[in-house]
Amino acid sequence: MSKEIIIETKGLTRTFELGEVKVNALRGIDLNVSRGEFLVILGPSGSGKTTLLNCLGGIDSPSEGKITVEGNDIGSYNENRLSEYRRNKVGWIFQFFNLIPSLTAAENVALALEMAGDKKDMMDRSREALSLVGIPDKANMFPSQLSGGEQQRVAIARALVKRPRIVLADEPTGNLDWVTGQKIAELMRDLNRKEGITFIVVSHDISITDVADRVIHLMDGQISTQKFNGPRTKKVMEE
Repeated sequence: MSKEIIIETKGLTRTFELGEVKVNALRGIDLNVSRGEFLVILGPSGSGKTTLLNCLGGIDSPSEGKITVEGNDIGSYNENRLSEYRRNKVGWIFQFFNLIPSLTAAENVALALEMAGDKKDMMDRSREALSLVGIPDKANMFPSQLSGGEQQRVAIARALVKRPRIVLADEPTGNLDWVTGQKIAELMRDLNRKEGITFIVVSHDISITDVADRVIHLMDGQISTQKFNGPRTKKVMEE
């Protein structure tokens, strides 16, 4: 039985105009992503990875083509509905943690709920999200008191606290040492399995492909190759 498709793109093209020069960041991407899949997209700088992620997340709009999420063409959304899509269906994880230094870990996570206008039991839900990523004891600490790996766990909790269907991660291990990066990759994979969240991760880091269901290589705005992985057995030691 085939898996349900949560995201589908057809002929996805994104062209940027820099003065008189046109840059074709995406060149007709056709892509299906299954619900609950852990997809890793690799490629060198300038290959279109982040542009593709921004289009899927509703931050950027394609020049041509179509993006369908759960059967809905997000290109047809007005700004209000697109904002709702970004708030409620998509969680973001970035290379740089983007935590507010003056807020505790729990307050940083709760801020995602406040910005979405979902203020009910914010702090309780924030602490639950921190427990989900394995740092319930860090809730009252400030970012400066946390290691890089712990800060990224807070950032992941912030992405998950809204219970999104899709998490988009842009170089989530790029600002971490190799061992910590592997632990974060394993954490994301565990959350993917336990919570059924669809993860789409773009990276330069080839080691993150170990936890992927599928690996796509982008080159010059096009899919050059893709590979499906078998069951994942090796685990990095827990902190």
